[in-house]
Amino acid sequence: MNNVFPTSRLPLEDGDLLAAVDMGSNSFHMVVARYVLGQLRTVDRLRETVRMAEGLDRKGGLAPEVRQRALECLSRFGQRIRDVPPQRVRAIATNTVRRLAAPQAFLMPAESALGHAIEVVSGREEARLIYLGVAHAQPSKPGERRLVIDIGGGSTECIVGAGFEAIERESLQVGCIASTRRFFDNGKLSKKKWRDALNEVSAEFQQFAGTYRSLGWHEALGSSGTNKAIGEICAAMKLTKGAVTAEALPVLRDELLRADRIEAIDLPGLSSDRRPVIAGGILILEAAFNVLGLQRMAISKAAMREGVLYDMLGRGGADDPRDAAVASLVKRYGIDEPQSKRVEATLLRLFDQVAKAWNLDADDRLMLLRAARLHELGLAIAHSQYHVHSSYVIENSDISGFSRQQQQFLAALVRTHRRSIPKSAFDALPDRLLSAVRRSSALLRLAVLLHRAHESDPIPQLDAHAEGNTLTLTVSRRWLDSRPLVRADLEGEPQDMAGLGISLKLLAA
Repeated sequence: MNNVFPTSRLPLEDGDLLAAVDMGSNSFHMVVARYVLGQLRTVDRLRETVRMAEGLDRKGGLAPEVRQRALECLSRFGQRIRDVPPQRVRAIATNTVRRLAAPQAFLMPAESALGHAIEVVSGREEARLIYLGVAHAQPSKPGERRLVIDIGGGSTECIVGAGFEAIERESLQVGCIASTRRFFDNGKLSKKKWRDALNEVSAEFQQFAGTYRSLGWHEALGSSGTNKAIGEICAAMKLTKGAVTAEALPVLRDELLRADRIEAIDLPGLSSDRRPVIAGGILILEAAFNVLGLQRMAISKAAMREGVLYDMLGRGGADDPRDAAVASLVKRYGIDEPQSKRVEATLLRLFDQVAKAWNLDADDRLMLLRAARLHELGLAIAHSQYHVHSSYVIENSDISGFSRQQQQFLAALVRTHRRSIPKSAFDALPDRLLSAVRRSSALLRLAVLLHRAHESDPIPQLDAHAEGNTLTLTVSRRWLDSRPLVRADLEGEPQDMAGLGISLKLLAA
């Protein structure tokens, strides 16, 4: 079975602009690049310290002043990319938005401010994008593995990879802002506090240290602002030429602890902007060095935002990581591929007839095909309510290349492909996706229903026409008469499909 999906990628021509927005827990970054002769050339960079993690409370709320800072920053970013087509812009939200109790309450005004959709990614997907950026900026030698550590404001990502492939990915709930707030919340520093905090953070790294060390790596790289700042301090103190070493870190830590309060930290080369959060960053890096046995870590020129740009070049084509991820799930759960292929073929017939009337685009087509491939995943768990099992696995797994919203979209399609439609089926999705997901679900339901018998005989006549929320389906009378079970299911489908807000009319010709 061919695992390459039809392309949804906007064809790129020399001179086209692409933009990546990284909504980190400490800083927001934007990179604008021009596509020239198959390569990306950076033409603009914007960075603002927003400190989203600073406004996150224990209940998942966001302080109003921090929310306002974020929206104002996104508005300025949006002005710069106002004329870049939506297909060439990806905005990624990370740890702090992941932890919001009501993310849509922030994402809706955030998308309005930026003028583009915002994707929330899992920690492991964030790790993959980070590694991709580092790997493209500083290619490794053939056959060599590398360790990449990225210390953000709310989380830390650790990746072992080779070439452009991330082999192992972990995301820890420790970041420079979160750890500074957690261990030094009153602003006081002391050696005892540091030792206690180091033990707790070290325990986080110990969860995967054995796996990582058994894989091994030839070099270690640190990405993002915190690691870059620590490297600059090491250079300013003449401890290294910009790298971080096992010998330099204790010297750096002891110098930091000469201050008794956060605001009194006075390290050479440390900016005033970075001072409030540097303690947490150095703490995390010391724990990583100790537990992983690091001796030296060079500093990368790239981070997640560059990874997002390079990921955009591969999406929708032969290198789309989502295709490999779906193929992996098909194999892992032993999904019936011939049946999936039958459903896909019928789904495409239906989709191509109504896509224009229903404003469904190439990305919707790809999501539908992925849903067709995965809709029977839950049969590996139990036949009863298998669609519910399928949906749960899809929504809660770390699936490479997918944002949270994309996984929720896919899970909603699979959840609603049979039986009645629960009122809560689409609650996790933003309003902008509701029309597409409901209409896509209607098409998937029909394609699955028409192939309920898992037979390979082609359907001779299948005509679909859409107008507003009304879908008219015409099927061969002779074909239906020879399949009484399919006929009975089709006759009951208008009642179930009403739960999607769609009126189904059936005709036999």
